[in-house]
Amino acid sequence: FCMLKMSALRLVWVPMLLCVTHAWLCHGVCVEVDSDTEAVLGKGFKLTCISCKMRGETQASATVDWWFMAKGESEFTQIYNYADIRGYIMDDRFADRLHWNGSKNTVDVQDGSIYILNVSYNDTGTYRCYFDRNLFFSNYEFHTNDTKFVTINVMGRATRGVASILSEIMMYVSIIGLQFWLVVEMVYCYRKIAAAGEEALRESEAEYLAITSESKDNCAGVAVAE
Repeated sequence: FCMLKMSALRLVWVPMLLCVTHAWLCHGVCVEVDSDTEAVLGKGFKLTCISCKMRGETQASATVDWWFMAKGESEFTQIYNYADIRGYIMDDRFADRLHWNGSKNTVDVQDGSIYILNVSYNDTGTYRCYFDRNLFFSNYEFHTNDTKFVTINVMGRATRGVASILSEIMMYVSIIGLQFWLVVEMVYCYRKIAAAGEEALRESEAEYLAITSESKDNCAGVAVAE
């Protein structure tokens, strides 16, 4: 029973893992995630901006523009432009401090993230990420755009958010739960195997006694005949 149960689990999970792995390696799954919002003074910080295409098989090209409105200001200023696989810093405040951290070696950009080096308190504010995309179909082109906002605060030192703490707690709870489940399964399988072994031993013993008794009867019959 336990072996059949484990085999069934393998039949279910192995194809799923193969499908997920195949999709990840061959099709480059795009997933939109939010950017972090707390930067640490003097450290590097990634401004995440991901805009996935609605149809992955459609050819496309996209440009990405980043804008920045510092804390206390009322207007956005363009700080970075990425087009034709090249990035350009547009604001002297970020000279030599901005690097492209998105899609590589393709005009079909879906990850428009950038990386800020040596973060300062002056980098506190709201950042706007703007995707300008053309989708190429067989008979026409379709133009679309997408805008995302990221507001960051610069901290003197790294802090742990509530979400991070809760995630770690849930991870440990999951690990303990899985270990408990494995122990229960092992005990259950051991009992089933032990019971099956005892039953087989009893059957063997009964069969041996039956054979012994039959042999004695045969020997007694032979002796009487002589």
